[in-house]
Amino acid sequence: MKSSRSNIRIPYRMTTLSLFFIAAGLSTLSQTSLAQTKNKAAAPVKFSAAKEVSQVVKPPIALAYIDVATSASDMPGGNLMAGAAQGAQSGGGFFGALTGMAKGAIGGASDRGNVFGNTHGLGFAGGKFIDISVYTSKNPGLSEAKQLIPSVMSLGESLQLNAPVPEKPVHVPVDENPIEPTYEKPKGKISVYWGCGDTIRQGQPRSLDIATASLDDYAKFFVLRGKTTKGARSQPGHPAWPNKVDDRKVPDTASLIGQHQFVGNGIPESFKVNLGAPQDLMPAIELKQIKKDGAIALEWKSIPHARGYFFAVMGGKSDGNTGEDASGEMIVWTSSELADFGFGLLDYQSNQDIDKWIKEKVILPANATQCAVPKGIFPDGGGGMLRMIAYGSDAYFAYPPRPEDPKIAWEPDWQTKVRVKSTFISILGGMGDVGEKSQPKKEEKKSKATDLLKSLFGN
Repeated sequence: MKSSRSNIRIPYRMTTLSLFFIAAGLSTLSQTSLAQTKNKAAAPVKFSAAKEVSQVVKPPIALAYIDVATSASDMPGGNLMAGAAQGAQSGGGFFGALTGMAKGAIGGASDRGNVFGNTHGLGFAGGKFIDISVYTSKNPGLSEAKQLIPSVMSLGESLQLNAPVPEKPVHVPVDENPIEPTYEKPKGKISVYWGCGDTIRQGQPRSLDIATASLDDYAKFFVLRGKTTKGARSQPGHPAWPNKVDDRKVPDTASLIGQHQFVGNGIPESFKVNLGAPQDLMPAIELKQIKKDGAIALEWKSIPHARGYFFAVMGGKSDGNTGEDASGEMIVWTSSELADFGFGLLDYQSNQDIDKWIKEKVILPANATQCAVPKGIFPDGGGGMLRMIAYGSDAYFAYPPRPEDPKIAWEPDWQTKVRVKSTFISILGGMGDVGEKSQPKKEEKKSKATDLLKSLFGN
């Protein structure tokens, strides 16, 4: 009996939203240790005139990762979008997303429903988030552990860390009969602008025509400087928090300052790490957007312990055609002084990379409190999705401290990596509380929101 075949059609039109997900996917392709018992850096390795002495460094028995994030947004419906993402992420798929939206509709009043991975979310729903995981080489299959926490976290005496149960492989029947797909020529354009200021810089934008671009053109166009490394992870052998057993939300008043102890089968008893103010949850970003002759002035309050800041705005517009002749343009602007697609920098970065990119003027320095999106980039001076990040510092802690004598091997019992950030998401131009003279009418707000949805999702 012959199996039925069907032609696969790849649409030739790429909406701005689909280009956004391509960009977000591309962004994912892409230190010193502090002695816990002594607040000083390890001494430099001494050299002998006759022979260089190299210190033996062995991997720690146990490893812990703590990702810390504060999210803020002034967008209405943020809880709905965040709830949908959480519901789908927790394994519920489409119906989980619907359930999450229903929970988000009540304003997130419950203190439960926290999901691992929220530190990497887009941040539609404001709040404070922490992802934690621990691993020990003495028990690679560790399924659970506890983290004893300071009282200032306002989450009781401890957190329950659980590793997910390995999923059984599911057999998926495969149609061995090859199907010849049909391709249609894509349409659309991507344009990138960069730099703070009231006017567009000379030589901008840098554009890519989807219809004619080669693979080499794509490689040259998508400049992504982000180097986000993997931190906390929820996988077999790595008990993590939050999880389905302990899904408490982080209170707005929570603080990480104090001693944290990891306890579990195979975890060294000495695993006690003290965190200070630089590792604490950062304040929420308070951003003010002001329209000035078509440009958008961005002003914000300085954040303690912030290492630097970065902005990226994505929007789009159609060419006015409909049907098969319709095409669109994806528009990106970043606060960098060098051309960069931006999405790779909207997550945790290492101290070394942040400092390097500040010198290159890719990232705004810690003392910066203002920027501006130039006039003429986005239709009507707004309509784009604005994202901002304040980078905290990453920190490494280990015990016992590294021996100053290079002849003595360093065999740490444990190591902890902590990284911190604060993010903000909004519509470029704000949600109605900006303007030079008067507030826009409700009808104008609705129209503008509709135009934005059209530009992102296509006609």
